[in-house]
Amino acid sequence: MGVEGCTKCIKYLLFVFNFIFWLAGGIILGVALWLRHDSQTTNILYLQLGDKQAPNTFYVGIYILIAVGAVMMFVGFLGCYGAIQESQCLLGTFFTCLVILFACEVAAGIWGFVNKDQIAKDVKQFYDQALQQALMGESDANNAKAVVKTFHETLNCCGSDIVTATFTPVWRDDLCRKDSLKSFFENTNCHKKIDELFSGKLYLIGIAAVVVAVIMIFEMILSMVLCCGIRNSSVY
Repeated sequence: MGVEGCTKCIKYLLFVFNFIFWLAGGIILGVALWLRHDSQTTNILYLQLGDKQAPNTFYVGIYILIAVGAVMMFVGFLGCYGAIQESQCLLGTFFTCLVILFACEVAAGIWGFVNKDQIAKDVKQFYDQALQQALMGESDANNAKAVVKTFHETLNCCGSDIVTATFTPVWRDDLCRKDSLKSFFENTNCHKKIDELFSGKLYLIGIAAVVVAVIMIFEMILSMVLCCGIRNSSVY
């Protein structure tokens, strides 16, 4: 016997929310793949300075986002099917998956909040080390120059700070572009550009996480109400 009245409305409302949840999972998966293969981040985070690899902590968050998007699509489909079939078993499984996914998202959000400044800091330290080697002519200077030029060309910047790094590269065409003097006056040093690059992408991830969390809370409430309605209708 199918559900009737308000419970039936909740059934279709849950279906709609799950469909939105499924779409959101697809969007998050697409955004995560775009962030993973974005030319700016890949150009920088694939660099290698001697035996030292560029910090790739940022990719940890991206891989978590990819996994979350894929799981969301599966859970959304499970919720849609369970709502239409009025199956307590499927809805119970769906609710359990939602709780687990919500817990993982909270954990990922805490990780992102803790590491949001550290990600940019590690990349800036890597750049500074390469810049120092390139300017001082230390061992493996050619590799350091290649790393520095990749940063400058990718981010359209020059130097790490106004006092110690910008004036020197201004006259070095092998490190900075010829319009680097203009970059200096516009204060587009690479530290600032690195902060803008990662803060913007992490901000995008944070917005997606908040939207998904709100949808998940509504779905958990609706699934509990629908399960209770199905149970009551089966009794009568």
